[in-house]
Amino acid sequence: MPQAPTTITDEIGIALGNLADAAAAPFTPTLRLGVTGLSRAGKTIFITALIHNLLTGGRLPGFAALTEGRFIGARLAEHPDAGIPRFAYEQHLAALTGKDPHWPESTRKISQLRLTLKFQSKRWVSGMFGPTVLNLDIVDYPGEWLLDLPLLSLSFAEWSEQALRRAALPHSKAEAAAFMNEIQQTDAAREATDVDAERLAAAFTDYLRRSREDGRALSTLPPGRFLLPGDLEGSPALTFAPLPPPVGPVRSSSLYAMLERRYEAYKAIVVRPFFRDHFARLDRQVVLVDTLRALNAGPAAVADLETALTDILSCFRQGDNNPITRLVARRIDRILFAATKADHIHSSSHDRLEAVMNRLVADAARRARFAGAETRSMAIAAIRATRESVVEDGGERHEVIVGTPQKGEVLDGTTYDGKTEIALFPGDLPEHPDALFEDGRAVSLNFLRFQPPQRLDKNAEGNVVLPHIRFDRALDYLIGDWLR
Repeated sequence: MPQAPTTITDEIGIALGNLADAAAAPFTPTLRLGVTGLSRAGKTIFITALIHNLLTGGRLPGFAALTEGRFIGARLAEHPDAGIPRFAYEQHLAALTGKDPHWPESTRKISQLRLTLKFQSKRWVSGMFGPTVLNLDIVDYPGEWLLDLPLLSLSFAEWSEQALRRAALPHSKAEAAAFMNEIQQTDAAREATDVDAERLAAAFTDYLRRSREDGRALSTLPPGRFLLPGDLEGSPALTFAPLPPPVGPVRSSSLYAMLERRYEAYKAIVVRPFFRDHFARLDRQVVLVDTLRALNAGPAAVADLETALTDILSCFRQGDNNPITRLVARRIDRILFAATKADHIHSSSHDRLEAVMNRLVADAARRARFAGAETRSMAIAAIRATRESVVEDGGERHEVIVGTPQKGEVLDGTTYDGKTEIALFPGDLPEHPDALFEDGRAVSLNFLRFQPPQRLDKNAEGNVVLPHIRFDRALDYLIGDWLR
C-alpha cells in the first residue's frame, strides 16, 4: 500500500522542530528557502549568486528593498544545523572569480547556509523601532531527491507499471534495452536471491544513468539515490528494480516480494526522512529547470519534463502561511519555476521561454493557487556568460549571442577549445508555446555550454559584480515581501 508522507509521530516532530526554531531566536524570524534544480540547471550557480549579491549589494535594480534604500546589508551567520553540511559558498565563488574562472562542481548532497539580513521596514510599527533583522536559511538539495517525492504516493506495483511503461516508450528504448532484456528473462515468482536482485538493480541503474546523460528523460529517473547513492551504496534499500507482478498469488519468498520490501524500505529510509526533516520545513521553493536543453532534445523530452514538474508540484506542502500556523506547520506559500540559462538565447526570445515554462507548469500551478500558494515562472541567468550583438551577413542583420563555448563543445563539426570566443545565432523559440505540446513540433536550437565570464567588473567597495538576467526580479519575488 502507498505510504503517507508522514506519520502522526513525524508531524509531532515537525511541529516541535518549528517551535524550537522559533524559541532559538524569538525576535528574529527565519525564512527557509529551498533550492533545487533539474538536470544541470545551475543550482550551485544560483545559490552562489544569491549569497554574493546579498552580501555585496549587487546590481539588482528589480530588488525593491535595495533600490528603495532600505536594505542595510547581510552577513554570513553561524551555521544553524550541526547535522547538515554547510553550502561551500567561498569555494564556489573562488572557482567563478579566480585566475582561471570555471563553473564550480555540482553539489551531490543536501547542504545549508544562513544569511542574516538587516533592513528598514516600510511598516510604521516595525520601522519606529529601528532596523529589522531576518534570518534567511538557504537549503540546497539535489533535483534527484525532489523527483523521489512522488514515490510516497505509489505502491511498488504502481511504480513498477509506470517505470516499465516509460522504459518501453520509443525515446527510451535505446537506453532501456539492456534492462528490459533482463526483465524479460526474469521470473518474478522465482525464489528470491540477492544475486538476482543485484543483477536487476545494476541494469536498472545503468538505464537511469543513460537516461540522465541523454537529457530526454526526467520522470524516469527515480529513485534518485540510485544515481547519488552516497553511504547507502550496495545496501538492500538501493538494490531493487521495477518488476511486473507474477501470475497468481505473490509468495513472501518470491523475488517480486523481496523487491517490493526493498522498495518500501527505500521510501522509509530515504524518501520519508528527507520529506520530514527538510522538505516539510520549507517556506519558499525555487525549482531551476534547464528548459532549453529539453527543447533541444525534442518533443518527447518536453512532454517528459511536463510530467516531472507536475508530479513534483503535487508533493509540495502548499498553502498560505501566517505567523501563528508557521509555529507548528510550515507551508510553501511561494514557488518560483525558473527557466535558467536565458543568456544562451537572445533577449528577443526570453518572453517565449517564460511562456514555455508557464505552459509546462500550468495544471500544477492552478492546483497550487487553489491551495493558497503562489507560483511564478521566469526566464533567468543567475550569472550571465554571454553578451548580445548584431552580425550582418549578405545585407541581413542577425541578432546573436557572443561567448566562449566550453572545451569539448561541438557544433556543425567544430570542436571548441574553451578559449575561442564566437558569435552564435541560437535559433528562435516558437511564438506560441502550445505548438510544442499539441503538435509535438521540434525546435531547432544551436545550444552550447559557455564558459563563465572571464573578466568581471568591481563595485566601489572592490567587490566582484556578477552579471545576470532577471536575477533581481527572482530574488524580489522569493524574499521581497519579507523585507517590506
